[in-house]
Amino acid sequence: MHTSRRSRRSRRQLSTSGTLLALAGLLATAGCSASEPQQTASASSTDAPGGGPEAAATRVLEPLPEKVPAALEPYYEQKLSWRGCGVAGFECASLKVPLDYEKPGGGEDLKLAVSRKKATGPGKRIGSLLVNPGGPGGSAIGYLQSYAAIGYPEPVRARYDMVAVDPRGVARSEPVTCLSGKAMDAYTQVDITPDDGAETDALVASYKKFAEGCEQRSREVLGHVSTVESARDMDVLRQVLGDDKLNYVGASYGTFLGATYAGLHPQRVGRLVLDGAMDPSLPSLRMNRDQTAGFGTAFKSFAKDCVAREDCPLGRDGVADARKRLRAFLDRTDSDPVPTGESRELGEALATTGVIAAMYDEGAWPQLRTAIQSAMDGEGHGLLELADRYYERDEDGKYQNLMFANAAVNCLDLPPSFKGPGDVRKHVDSFREVSPVFGEGLAWAALNCAYWPVEATGEPNRIEAKGAAPIVVVGTTRDPATPYVWSRGLAEQLDSGTLLTYEGDGHTAYGRGSDCVDTAVNTYLLEGEAPKDGTR
Repeated sequence: MHTSRRSRRSRRQLSTSGTLLALAGLLATAGCSASEPQQTASASSTDAPGGGPEAAATRVLEPLPEKVPAALEPYYEQKLSWRGCGVAGFECASLKVPLDYEKPGGGEDLKLAVSRKKATGPGKRIGSLLVNPGGPGGSAIGYLQSYAAIGYPEPVRARYDMVAVDPRGVARSEPVTCLSGKAMDAYTQVDITPDDGAETDALVASYKKFAEGCEQRSREVLGHVSTVESARDMDVLRQVLGDDKLNYVGASYGTFLGATYAGLHPQRVGRLVLDGAMDPSLPSLRMNRDQTAGFGTAFKSFAKDCVAREDCPLGRDGVADARKRLRAFLDRTDSDPVPTGESRELGEALATTGVIAAMYDEGAWPQLRTAIQSAMDGEGHGLLELADRYYERDEDGKYQNLMFANAAVNCLDLPPSFKGPGDVRKHVDSFREVSPVFGEGLAWAALNCAYWPVEATGEPNRIEAKGAAPIVVVGTTRDPATPYVWSRGLAEQLDSGTLLTYEGDGHTAYGRGSDCVDTAVNTYLLEGEAPKDGTR
């Protein structure tokens, strides 16, 4: 849940818009063993000295009272009216929740879109299994209907009603909107590595225009799309579905949503899987730099694979040389954009986004090699296509809600990393240090929340969820978007957390090719038996 303008979702959800990255990737299948987790180089693991602006929080998220307040009872007691929703086997409904939990009943309400696919059998039904693919801004319903309810293991689908709710502000649930398609095209092309005052002013102006657009088009909901509020919505849905406990699989940002639920309602935790975890105790600056380090680690893995192949566009002289070649190419696109065959050229911002998009899943590496080579040869369509799919831009130039909701939730959940360009300049070297290729751009991308029209309502909190049933946290050692150290951090905070480690590449691990991970998670979901903490 970062303040960069880039999405922080699970890339498996790209299937919801019919896009490129493979669901399974090319992961090698490996066995599991119980051992102590090892530190990886993907992110720093120590708090900033002296408890400064990058130090992990010591405050703990306090649980809500077990008894539902009287003012909220009508929401908890509502009956969903299920109907067909145009996709065979699925039902849809609308869930009513208060816009402001501090003013339930007396204020405005929101209608959240819900979808389910009933348990198919055989076997005794366990209950509902909510899923969320991440973001913030990813459509849980899109993920459910295109992947989870048809791609999760058959025994899981046999015994659970597969359910999704688009969080408030996302997709079908009162979506936040900010800019037109043409305005978004301009926004995604603004130089994010400014070389002088004029380029810095242009970048700041683009962030302000984006924020102003969100305020003008989504003023009513903009202050009420926080993760805490969405977690409370999930508890209403749990009760309405008739479940005493919440069973849940969340990926990427979905882990923050699930962990927040556990912190607020530990007594209602059923079987929770948090895959590709975020550490809720970290401030936004620390999180942005940690993630930048994660992308640096992911690029190293890509480059190591690339230079061993004859078709590598970055040469055959090792990782360091490949890194220099890519950085030099991106620098050239800053001043000399590459034609793409359409009105938009491939400048540095879009080229960088295209490369980053392929870091989420090693199954996309062959496509990335081809796209980089084509761009170096003067045809930038391949990288532009990767960037467009990352931003959820269709062929007609229309953008989905993802990037709007992403900023709205992130900027509400945590105070901004930077207050202005001067702050970025103070820290940009530390971003470059952890990722020479992406560091500068990701540092400047973290400036967007400085101009947000709504003040942040959240803050870093440790989540302990004392008294909760066992919670499984899954971490991938070379995850680009949610560095492994975050999974370790969350598992250590959770009173009942158990860490399952996948040694490999890509974002998240469940359902991506590891029999070891899948067997451990499936056993937990079906039998309630969590893997031994430290299993690798």
